[in-house]
Amino acid sequence: GKMGKRKDLSEFDKGQIVMARPLDQHISKTAALVGCSRSAVVSICQKWSKEGTVAYSKLYKSAMKVKVLCRNPDDYIRETSKDIQRVPRNYDPTLHPFEVPREYTRALNATKLDRIFAKPFVASLDGHRDGISCIAKHAKSLATVLSGACDGQVKVWNLSKRECLRTIQAHEGFVRGMCSRFCGTSFFTVGDDKTIKQWNMEAPGYGVREEPLTTILGKAVYTGIDHHQTEGTFATCGQTVDIWDEQRSSPIRSFSWGVDSFSCVRYNPVETELLASCASDRSIILYDMRESAPLKKVVMQLRSNTLCWNPMEAYNFTCANEDYNLYTYDMRRLDTPVTVHMDHVSAVLDIDYSPTGREFVSASFDKTIRIFPKQSGHSREVYHTKRMQHVICVRWSMDNRYILSGSDEMNIRIWKANASEKLGVLTSREKAAIHYNQKLKEKFQHHPQVKRIARHRHLPRDIYKQKRELREMKEARRRKEQNVRKHSKPGSVPLVTEKEKHVVTVVE
Repeated sequence: GKMGKRKDLSEFDKGQIVMARPLDQHISKTAALVGCSRSAVVSICQKWSKEGTVAYSKLYKSAMKVKVLCRNPDDYIRETSKDIQRVPRNYDPTLHPFEVPREYTRALNATKLDRIFAKPFVASLDGHRDGISCIAKHAKSLATVLSGACDGQVKVWNLSKRECLRTIQAHEGFVRGMCSRFCGTSFFTVGDDKTIKQWNMEAPGYGVREEPLTTILGKAVYTGIDHHQTEGTFATCGQTVDIWDEQRSSPIRSFSWGVDSFSCVRYNPVETELLASCASDRSIILYDMRESAPLKKVVMQLRSNTLCWNPMEAYNFTCANEDYNLYTYDMRRLDTPVTVHMDHVSAVLDIDYSPTGREFVSASFDKTIRIFPKQSGHSREVYHTKRMQHVICVRWSMDNRYILSGSDEMNIRIWKANASEKLGVLTSREKAAIHYNQKLKEKFQHHPQVKRIARHRHLPRDIYKQKRELREMKEARRRKEQNVRKHSKPGSVPLVTEKEKHVVTVVE
């Protein structure tokens, strides 16, 4: 039949023509299907395409906008099968209420676990036949340690294998002091036989007799020795403080300040020309190797047994005193100590700083070892065992992880500097967990429950009773001073602080 005109087409037919165009259907087939001419199909498609574009644009503007989800595979896919599963997290604080209570609970649990895993004792080195009188660290090797005993015997130890490498009969009587040369090739010893001996750090060959490299016979007993940090000179103390050159058999300089004897001499590790000594007249004397006379001294109420310089702060040193306390001084202002460290219940015999300079360890006649932060008046840790007797000497290892102590019952003990530290290799997750728990404990360290658990230590009965007795005596003295001040003329009884009452005078 005859093709109908375009205007005779129904809306349905027009819709079919428009829908057929996107399908790439041929115009002739579309015209035959609908029953119209080809020109009608072309004109309808053109008209409807223009109207449809305008209609669709209006519809798009009025319609709701939809955001397409797009995520980076690196944020949720593991790189290898050994990685932990990545968990998507939203850190919006409104979605995570009670953050601080949760952190407090974690800090409390971390503090409890810290005390549960506190196993500080590592090993014991036995082999000496008399009490340990001194310990010296190797200048270059972490694993090598030297020890001297009261019978004149010197032993060289390997800490990694926990075995004795060499045994030397160095002196007759006590070994009073030891030190390693700054390069680590040899070490020096002094003893009751009035001799200074230099020994090779390497053991002699098989069958070769052990002989010192040099021997210097002195006029009096030497009680201490220390080596310069960078030069071939060393200092000894006895009746005087002597400065020696390794190539000479007589001292190049001697210092004395009307004192009978000295018990300790130490070089400053930072300002290497400075050194300090503890004297029997209760004084601590400072020297400069470039001067011909001592610099100044501070006289205390009781005698100081030994001292140690802070390896990171050139002007600060700490002395171990007979009055059960330790005193940290700034050498520029000796009239008042910077800090008074109290906790021991008997005389403090030795002290050594950690390589970081933030803490130090002390050995006492009360059979304990205590670790003090440098700015704290009380110890953060106390170590003791049933078998350990009077602790004569103590050293902090150069890797800041271990503490060595020598005591009367002929043993050298190795302790962890951090009692709950895990030894061995740590995974990255363990390191992250330890670091996180440490920060939590620091954040909540002043909360009563956390502080109580962190500070609690079990002490031997004797030490516990002595601490209680000392506390009662101190409280009685304080109460008596208050009563005297209350019933005296105002200003007649001055208020003396704890730092000032232990210093007698400073002599320039």
